[in-house]
Amino acid sequence: MNDLFITLQQAFSEASLMTFWEAVAVMLALAYLILAMRTNIWCWSAAFISTAIYTVLFWNVSLLMESVLNIYYMGMAVYGYWLWLHVPPSEQSNLHNSEPHNGTQHNIETNHLNITSWSFGTHAWLIGATSLVSILVGYLMAHYTSAAFPYVDAATTCFAIVTTYLVAKKVLENWLYWVVIDFVSIYLYFQKGLMLTSGLFVLYVAMAVGGYMMWRKKYRHHIITQHNTNQEVVGV
Repeated sequence: MNDLFITLQQAFSEASLMTFWEAVAVMLALAYLILAMRTNIWCWSAAFISTAIYTVLFWNVSLLMESVLNIYYMGMAVYGYWLWLHVPPSEQSNLHNSEPHNGTQHNIETNHLNITSWSFGTHAWLIGATSLVSILVGYLMAHYTSAAFPYVDAATTCFAIVTTYLVAKKVLENWLYWVVIDFVSIYLYFQKGLMLTSGLFVLYVAMAVGGYMMWRKKYRHHIITQHNTNQEVVGV
């Protein structure tokens, strides 16, 4: 009886500790998404710390690919910060032309990488290729590892890897990818008892829709500004 009590006490302590770190990771992940929606470069700092915590949490509940994915996220957080901090030479002339002339306004879009949109054909090719890789990885995980939900785990991981790259490149449609990934992830995390994370991803779905609307507005504003600038140059 005493052994049972000690075992239950240890289990409760471990669960409480996991819940604490999960809560920290959730708050930082939420901060990342809010800052990313606003195209604030500090989103990558929040992402780096949050994913470092999730790397350990997912490994402890046998979501192996999710753990590996978060190691990738850490690297992408560094890459994303660097990419958003620097303007590609090909964009510099356009950015200088679109700067406000009164010197009082300072739009982040005139200093950092602009939001872009990819064609339907490009996305179709990307989805097809990623799906094939997901099936292959899922098969290997199902036969050679102890991973839980190997095919679902592989699919969310592979698509999240691709989509995180789209975020770093500021591709508008990344938010639509996240809507689908987040819906699948809700089921995955709920099944593994990560309730706080499941709740976070419910919120993620709504915020991904909001992020898409905000980025699309900025993208359209940039296109209109660029078009007007080109017309002024032609007129001169």
